[in-house]
Amino acid sequence: MFESVGWGEILVLIVAGLFILGPERLPEAAAWLGKGMRKVRDFASGARQQLRDEMGPEFDDFRKPLEDLRQLRNFDPRRAVTQHLFDGDPDPLGLNGTSGGSTKPNGYPVVQSNPLPEPLKPGEKPPVDPDAT
Repeated sequence: MFESVGWGEILVLIVAGLFILGPERLPEAAAWLGKGMRKVRDFASGARQQLRDEMGPEFDDFRKPLEDLRQLRNFDPRRAVTQHLFDGDPDPLGLNGTSGGSTKPNGYPVVQSNPLPEPLKPGEKPPVDPDAT
């Protein structure tokens, strides 16, 4: 429920509560909040159990689409399109033979760049392209 709330946010809430409520009312407010959260959790689990009892085995059929929606959190559109277009072929264009068989983690071949030209020797003039000047 509080997956995205970290310790920093909790600390800020405690300090804000301390300033707003004061040190004498803060423990009562925290106890009230804890009891309220416990009631909400009990209501939710009771409703889930009642629904499971009334629906019987169809409850699992009802939950399957919800589980499928939860799996969409890990959805990677690039991987899905690649698998759909190339049917999971790791080398759809046959480029592994041209790049020495090495691939990047994303599946694309490693392209060897041209080596850098040798540096100029002392006293040597750099080449000039008259069309570029």
